[in-house]
Amino acid sequence: MKNHGKNNVIQNKSFKFALRIVKLSQYLNQDKKEYVLSKQILRSGTAIGALVRESEYAESRADFVHQLRIAIKEANETQYWLELLHQADYINKKGFKSINQDCIEVIKILIAIIKSTTKK
Repeated sequence: MKNHGKNNVIQNKSFKFALRIVKLSQYLNQDKKEYVLSKQILRSGTAIGALVRESEYAESRADFVHQLRIAIKEANETQYWLELLHQADYINKKGFKSINQDCIEVIKILIAIIKSTTKK
């Protein structure tokens, strides 16, 4: 199922999203002195890209889809933490909208990949 490289949209988007999550976690730790929620979002937000990367070497089509479904679950959890951080005033509306939109895009791509893979 290997498909990596510069033209792999989900790999690139999920990596860039993970990088944003790392920077958000650093901001929460350094500027807001928030340590618990920042670890939660760091774990779930970076897991998405790790699962996408892991899916490249899936043992079967079913394994590939399974890895991507777990990535969607992690993305959904990440959205939860983003909403909580926003509602708790750790991140402002503009920052929330931007990073949440990135998360939604990643989810949509993952869903499209799963749909196209399971049709075959």
